[in-house]
Amino acid sequence: MDKMSDRWVFRFLSGLLGVLLISAGFIYGQTVSGKGQIISSFESPADLQRLKLANDRVSLTDEHVTEGKSALKVEFLHPGTASIELLAETSPWDWHAFGAIAVDISNPADQEVWIGIELHDAASTGIAAKYIGGGGNVAPHDSVSYYYPIGPSSSLERGMRGGPPMVPGITPVSDIPGSNRRLEAGHVTACKLTFRYPAGVKSVVIDNLRLLPPFNYDGIVDAFGQYTRADWPGKVTSLQGLLAQKQQEEEEIKAHPTVPDRDEYGGWASGPQAAATGFFGTVKRDGKWWLVDPAGHLFFSLGIDVIDSRPGGDSFTFVEGRKEMFTWLPTSDEPLGKYYGQEDHAIYGPAKKGRTYGFYLANLDRKYDSEWPAAWRASALDRLRAWGFNTIGNWSDPALYAYRKVPYTATIEIAGNYAHVASGLDYWGKMHDPFDLAFVQAVDRSIQTGTGKYRDDPWCIGYFIDNEISWGGNGGDKEHFGLVYGTLSGGSDSPAKQAFVAQLKSRYSTVEQLNKAWGAAFASWQALLEHPYRPAASLPASMKDDFSKFLTAFADQYFKTVRDAVKKYDPHHLYLGCRFAWRTTEAVNAAGRYADVVSFNIYRSHVDAQEWGFALSLNKPCIIGEFHFGAVDRGMFHSGLVTTPDQQARAAMYKQYLESVEDNSAFVGCHWFQYYDEPLTGRSFDGENYNIGFVSVTDTPYPEMVEAAKAVASELYSRRGGK
Repeated sequence: MDKMSDRWVFRFLSGLLGVLLISAGFIYGQTVSGKGQIISSFESPADLQRLKLANDRVSLTDEHVTEGKSALKVEFLHPGTASIELLAETSPWDWHAFGAIAVDISNPADQEVWIGIELHDAASTGIAAKYIGGGGNVAPHDSVSYYYPIGPSSSLERGMRGGPPMVPGITPVSDIPGSNRRLEAGHVTACKLTFRYPAGVKSVVIDNLRLLPPFNYDGIVDAFGQYTRADWPGKVTSLQGLLAQKQQEEEEIKAHPTVPDRDEYGGWASGPQAAATGFFGTVKRDGKWWLVDPAGHLFFSLGIDVIDSRPGGDSFTFVEGRKEMFTWLPTSDEPLGKYYGQEDHAIYGPAKKGRTYGFYLANLDRKYDSEWPAAWRASALDRLRAWGFNTIGNWSDPALYAYRKVPYTATIEIAGNYAHVASGLDYWGKMHDPFDLAFVQAVDRSIQTGTGKYRDDPWCIGYFIDNEISWGGNGGDKEHFGLVYGTLSGGSDSPAKQAFVAQLKSRYSTVEQLNKAWGAAFASWQALLEHPYRPAASLPASMKDDFSKFLTAFADQYFKTVRDAVKKYDPHHLYLGCRFAWRTTEAVNAAGRYADVVSFNIYRSHVDAQEWGFALSLNKPCIIGEFHFGAVDRGMFHSGLVTTPDQQARAAMYKQYLESVEDNSAFVGCHWFQYYDEPLTGRSFDGENYNIGFVSVTDTPYPEMVEAAKAVASELYSRRGGK
């Protein structure tokens, strides 16, 4: 799942920190040590004499100084990206005694700048250097101090993506997806600072790169699963306070149970009427796509994902190997001891398997009593309607569906024993090989089972099938044609490669013609099929055309196979696509040919009208399956994939995002990820601990988000309808 913030500035160091390389050059700075910190503050031209510059220009400046009398100004001479790399000179640095590396940066431009901090290491055994790292944004005309924790102070080593604030006024960077490896703090070989910026940004100012002392994690979690070392509005300090919050909210919902002008499904009660089929459908009216509810009213889907309190879910956090972090844990025979769980495949933390605990479930028990599941479900559904939502989103508790108060989207994952293909963007695993007959059979089985409970239910909008699968991306050729590269790396046992070679045979009469077009030297078609092949770095136009045609065939095969099974087993409900996170043009166009609705997960501050203008050309409605924003001003440690400064800004961004979706004629809805905050100390299997909930770990709503949701929902249909 982004990352945003506001201030930066650098302190540099020679001595232990070594050489600062900018592009092709390097700096030695002054060294000041004190209480475990090492500082370089660019105080004289002598600090620049050792610079060997390539793409950037540097100079001393007296603006935005945070240490000493001067700072380093880096001017960008090329658009897009730049980087500064700090390298160990002769041997790796030993940073065991420190807790974080910190940096300050100022952005004088009118546009936002992103900065990443990467730390590279090489183990003493000579393993090739790998990296961990994080990043954050610097707002226009702003400065921010960021830090990245290391060693025992690293939140990843403690089993969570983000950690507590180590120093007041300094913000932790958010982790970079893919940098999922603990740092060998005794063998740090490089610190790389990367800048990404839009056209028009000319420079940044850096000062004060330093090492911070370690952080003590003992006792950071209270009995309610909250942070112990801060207070904020809405923090629960007693059972009486928790119950008082519950009573106050119930009175508010009773007074305002829903937003106006809604039919029973949440459709536009007074709006234009479409054909009533008894199930959800789609219609294009006056150039805008809509869903249509079973009563025939126009419907725009506002949903929340992961409304779920079942044991074993994402609300559990590891206690194994880190009990010192918790001020309270029940014994197994206490009433709240029933909320212990077990995790066997943790990615981060001191233990990879062992005991977990569900603070959210324990709080629901405290709040609604020991028979809480039914009361909690009723409360969640009442909240959705009162807050203006009309859809139960992905990965929610199916028990909610039976109440028939709020429509829902069902979830089906294709699973089975069949071939897969790597795309290079395989975050959740390799891509299905849709040419494998075993995949076709797995689709049939999965969809027959997945649709069985819902095929006759009018409250079901439709099915999301798969999620964020590995299509590749629209970056350079290697990313765009990632599935083709993956296919070519296989052998004759690969169904995808068999299909690709068959396609090439239909275009080229002989393998010699293919060799001429590709600049290759295959001895025969069989040789191409049997042996892995890696194209040259630069692809000729004819090869790109062949690759694109295969991507189209690949995507068509996938979407047609899934669509046919959905319509075979449930002709009543909508096929809502695969929730693109990574996508190629070929895959998206294929989704438009076969899905009833094309789905995307879009983690941005808003849906940019220019970037997403293509959606209307698909001639199918589109829906957003996931988006969110977070902040760390209410006791949470990580803001999620899109960062805001505080809850007020988070609510303002929600309104901005929703209006950008409503104003795009192709989109028919968007679903927030997710209902509750992730555990403060990280969900058990991957350490995510994002402030992305409409409610906290104590089931306390964020009032700013609730009011923003109500306001947007109240204007939804009049705005979307053009009134």
